Amino acid sequence: MKVSVIDIKGKETGRQVELSDSIFAIEPNEHAIYLDVKQYLANQRQGTHKSKQRAEIAGSTRKIKKQKGTGTARAGSIKSPVFRGGGRIFGPVPRDYSFKLNKGQKRLARKSALSKKVAEGNFHVIEDFSFDAPKTKNFIEVLESLGLDNKKSLFVLGGSNKNVYLSSRNFKGSEVVTNSELSTYKILNANNVVVLEGSLEGIQETLSK
Repeated sequence: MKVSVIDIKGKETGRQVELSDSIFAIEPNEHAIYLDVKQYLANQRQGTHKSKQRAEIAGSTRKIKKQKGTGTARAGSIKSPVFRGGGRIFGPVPRDYSFKLNKGQKRLARKSALSKKVAEGNFHVIEDFSFDAPKTKNFIEVLESLGLDNKKSLFVLGGSNKNVYLSSRNFKGSEVVTNSELSTYKILNANNVVVLEGSLEGIQETLSK
């Protein structure tokens, strides 16, 4: 599959790049996508939620009323969950939400996500660029030239580029990552995926294993 390369002005450069059909033109596996996105979101959870149980409540331990003769249920502690201010029954406790997912399945999910973007026409390849200094204005000009200023976009760089990253940091509608940071969730969360020409080799090498 061949895709045209455009410049940061949104104009055709006259060049084309070859994309591997085994990565960018496969039948998407929806279940693999579901599992990878689920794992990504699960890994973002801190799992620090906690409520006090009966043994952790501060309060008197004296018996609050006599055992029999009151006409109501027996009660031995003010910390009982049936009373206001008592401990919580089966409340949340700190836990780890992460789970294991095979590398092959994660690769399949990323290939499926990329194939969906290509099939939808929301995948673009632009020539490599950089900025002399980190300026949000420069990055916004690139987005406007590509017609992405009002859309969520994901830019994939071939390597670390501090000026481009810092220029995009204040712009909430767009995210800049390197090819090693590419994830299924980030691909699907963006309306358009913009891949720099220099990052294609790394993407294809990683996903062809």
